[in-house]
Amino acid sequence: MPNTQKPLPEHATEQNRFETSKLTLLVDRFMTVFIKFGGALVITSVLGIFVFIFLQIWPLFAPPSVTPLKSIPLPDTKYALLGVDEWGAKPFLVEPDGSLLVVDYETGETRDQSLNLGITGQVTAAFLNKREQKIILGTSNGQFVFVSPNHTSRESGGRQIIDVNPTAETPSSIGDPGMPITDIAYGDSGSSKLIVALQSDGETNRVTASLFKRKRSLMGKNKEEAAGTHDLTPMIPGRPEKILVPVTGDSVVVISESGNVSYLVLADGKFELRQSFTPFGDLANSHINAANFIFGDVSIAFASDSGENRIFSLFYPEGGKERLFGLTHEFPNLGASPVLLVSTLRNKAFLLGGGKELSLRYSTTESIRWQSRVPYPVSNAVISGKYQRLAVLDSSNTLHFFQIDDPHPDSGWKALFGKVWYEGAPGPKWEWQSTGGSDDFEPKYSLVPLIFGTLKGTLYAMLFAVPIALLAALYTSQFLDPRFRSTVKPTMEIMASLPSVVLGFLAAIYIAPLVERQVPSLILVAVGVPIVAAFSGFFWSHLPIQVRKFIHPGWEWIVFLPLLFASAGILWYLGPAFEAVTFVVTDPATGQKTADFRAWWPAVTGTSYDQRNSLIVGFMMGFAVIPIIFTIAEDALSNVPKPLITASMACGASRWQTALRVVMPTASAGIFSALMIGLGRAVGETMIVVMATGNTPIMEWNIFSGMRTLSANIAVELPEAPHHGTLYRTLFLGALVLFLLTFAINTVAEVLRQHLREKFKTI
Repeated sequence: MPNTQKPLPEHATEQNRFETSKLTLLVDRFMTVFIKFGGALVITSVLGIFVFIFLQIWPLFAPPSVTPLKSIPLPDTKYALLGVDEWGAKPFLVEPDGSLLVVDYETGETRDQSLNLGITGQVTAAFLNKREQKIILGTSNGQFVFVSPNHTSRESGGRQIIDVNPTAETPSSIGDPGMPITDIAYGDSGSSKLIVALQSDGETNRVTASLFKRKRSLMGKNKEEAAGTHDLTPMIPGRPEKILVPVTGDSVVVISESGNVSYLVLADGKFELRQSFTPFGDLANSHINAANFIFGDVSIAFASDSGENRIFSLFYPEGGKERLFGLTHEFPNLGASPVLLVSTLRNKAFLLGGGKELSLRYSTTESIRWQSRVPYPVSNAVISGKYQRLAVLDSSNTLHFFQIDDPHPDSGWKALFGKVWYEGAPGPKWEWQSTGGSDDFEPKYSLVPLIFGTLKGTLYAMLFAVPIALLAALYTSQFLDPRFRSTVKPTMEIMASLPSVVLGFLAAIYIAPLVERQVPSLILVAVGVPIVAAFSGFFWSHLPIQVRKFIHPGWEWIVFLPLLFASAGILWYLGPAFEAVTFVVTDPATGQKTADFRAWWPAVTGTSYDQRNSLIVGFMMGFAVIPIIFTIAEDALSNVPKPLITASMACGASRWQTALRVVMPTASAGIFSALMIGLGRAVGETMIVVMATGNTPIMEWNIFSGMRTLSANIAVELPEAPHHGTLYRTLFLGALVLFLLTFAINTVAEVLRQHLREKFKTI
């Protein structure tokens, strides 16, 4: 036999013939380093993304910073009012003669700006309308006069210069002539102005309200005319001590010495006592030491002698037709007797102070943003309009300045994940509403409705997709003729490539209006077609074998599909008749009975019916998920070893019994993976949800109402979110919550998949 072995090269030996070449080793080392570097780069990139998201989210939970800046001594006198400009650069104080003492923060200088007020008495009361930056002064002889500080900003040498040029209007009288005014306030709605004064001669306290109307003249100027004076004293229980007037000038809140609060409303030119309540009626001493409106003038913060602090807000009680004040928030005790309570013009924060205690609080979230004990007794304070500077006047007339760094006071764990009692609401709730139509709007950043919407949309999509996808995969892999199987699977894979924006567009433009008109038809089809299919299968299985043999195994769909389509068409056609018999509702306006599912559903269930609802989203999102689940599940079912199937059928099991009791348990790990991948697709879906639902962040399982998911919320809100604002950072938090949600689901799914794989693995 000839020797076919090739001779070794001259330089080769038996020892080195199987050695790896140097080039191969070099390439191997390079690829090893390259792969390690690539893996490290991927891990670093992921960690970098997490660090970036963390840096964006952390300020939402970071504590605020209130830093002392400087102190400026003032002349020794009793000041009636402390105010400040929008930037906190030029605070001003009202002196007893009505002149303004302007303080320059930069230089520490004070300038006395006298005004010709035309009054004869001393200033005994003052009120600053922060929104209009206008002061009303009350005098010891019953007069009042308006003063405007007139802050203007200009730039000089690259620096911002704030000028103060105060002006005064003509003084007027209110109430009893000659009786001193101890408290005064006003509100201006633009078309009318309400001025309310509290006068006292030591024995009698009297509350008088003067209403002024504005009329536009032919010259284009507003002419102000008196529209009536009202003595409110007889309507007030107890001895009045303090008054509050909202900026709208449509009501008056009077606080008595006993701690009783009277809420009087102006309607049709007359006042009526709508409510009387005692905020601290449960305490031994119910006297109110300090009170003020919170920004928006819907809520009032009260502080008792003992330092208790409560917020009362206007809202419609259950079944009520008028807004009344009710307790909405309660804060911890200040630890001192309060002497000041000032609000901001930027948000719902307010400063409570007494003794040597200062506490910056936020009404919406019931959070204490900052609290400190200062080395001096406080007497007055003011917060700049931009919520960045605080000025505190102590008992020795020294003005202390603080820098406020609190960019996200309306965030925190409670605001983002807890129930919050928002203004105007009858109770605490989870709510998302990032924008509103007015400056005093209260942002609502609860992520709970978005998490709920994500789970709701995913649930309805999976309820629609899972039965269809799994049964289709089971039939295709175990029963369908192989010649058709090679066509069905690629077709389903092509369906998976359809852009979600196209599906969302079809759902919004065509499917939603169609379903709205034909809900009864859809109900008949959804219930009737499975019943027809079940009876058809039962009937087919009981036909004689001589009849069934005419249809080759795997070709049964040729008979069943036309039957199912025909039954679906008939049931759809019978929908209006079904609606006329079943969904009849009586019109409350006319008393006539009408057959309309859209009116019947709210009348019977008490929930709404929206055209773009969860049913549409579930159907269309399920349509997008079906190809994914089908493809992976079909692969898992087709890869079950044939000997197992053959052995089962050899033992006498039918094809259906084999598929149900042998094939599916064996492929359970793959089927579970298919479900989890489909679930992940549904959880992260964005465009279908954005286009096919109303994007209303409500929390109800009603299938005919909308919802908003975390992913859709990011897509909708991010373009309008101010950079580094609270909304901007909250959207990043929503993205992190979405990631953690999918990560938790996938982790649990992987553990279960491994368990199923070990349990049903083939040996």
